[in-house]
Amino acid sequence: MKTAPLRRGCAALTAIAVIAGNYIMLQNGNNQGFVESVKGLHLPQKIVQWELGDLFDATDRIPPAAVLALRQSPALYAARYEIAKTTTQSPTISNLPQSPATPIPAPQSGDLTFTDNGVPSQTTKPTGIGGYTVVNGVYIKNASNKTLSEDALAQPLTDLPADGAPLVLIMHTHGSEAYTPAEPADFVSEGTYRSSDPAYSVIGVGDAMAATLSEYGISVVHDRTLYDDPLYDGSYERSAQGISAYLDKYPSIAYVLDVHRDAVQDSSGRQYKLISQEDARAAQISFVMGSNHDGWEDNLRLAVAVSAAAAADRPTLMRPITLRNSNYNQHLCPGAMLVEVGTAGNSPDEAVYSGRLFATALARVITEQP
Repeated sequence: MKTAPLRRGCAALTAIAVIAGNYIMLQNGNNQGFVESVKGLHLPQKIVQWELGDLFDATDRIPPAAVLALRQSPALYAARYEIAKTTTQSPTISNLPQSPATPIPAPQSGDLTFTDNGVPSQTTKPTGIGGYTVVNGVYIKNASNKTLSEDALAQPLTDLPADGAPLVLIMHTHGSEAYTPAEPADFVSEGTYRSSDPAYSVIGVGDAMAATLSEYGISVVHDRTLYDDPLYDGSYERSAQGISAYLDKYPSIAYVLDVHRDAVQDSSGRQYKLISQEDARAAQISFVMGSNHDGWEDNLRLAVAVSAAAAADRPTLMRPITLRNSNYNQHLCPGAMLVEVGTAGNSPDEAVYSGRLFATALARVITEQP
């Protein structure tokens, strides 16, 4: 049991470390210097754990207000993360589904109300080819250090027919990313445009994608794990473990969709929704692709093919593809893509509708249907 003197002693040690660190930060003039300097003070992690959590059960149970305060001290916040991540569960083979989900009919657009959520809208589209590489009408913003070959990216894809075995894995590194509903009575915000309720988050979009792909006879596994809960930090490391586990269990998986949503706001913080110019019910979609792994060009070739298929009916449904110097776990599978469906300003119905449109385009690419 903690006693008052011990608490005061721990608080004093913590305060000394923070004050000394802030002094050193001022001398160094940067946050990194602050972090390294505080590390140099050798603040005992167990003292921080004792004060901020539970010495023997280091779960992440700190109130949100306290977390915001801790963010002002990188040393304390880092200790909190190191403690909490040791007990954050990642999927293992034992808790994966034993068989693919039973295919279900995709719901029609008539089940969506598209109630106006009051968020202003806009459409993002290139006004010229400057700064882009264009392949089969698909715009690519190359923010990586790789050189793009239009000929290589326009090559046909490897034939991967659906044979009943799981072919597509849908998952969400940031599964709590949510949209802006028209103030339903049951919506509870759990952070800045975040929710664990799939009716308002990207999880629901993944459900819609899975249903649509199933209509085409494509077997899908949908991982609905919230890899960003309880901690946002480390989400990609945890989702990589989940993806690897599914690939081990189902070697037939050839496509991995990491479904997210974007966020667009002005300088005052006002959110905007992005919609297709041809169909105002449809949230715009974008690919974010990584390039720091050997198979990046294969992944990008697939993204180009799907973008072109989606643009056949709605030219502005897809935003330009962004290629970056990262991997986003796309090194784990040659058919891996990070898909951003809409923005925080879009409504859940707009996102679900676009999820169905995207899945239809992917299904056409996989099955080579017109």
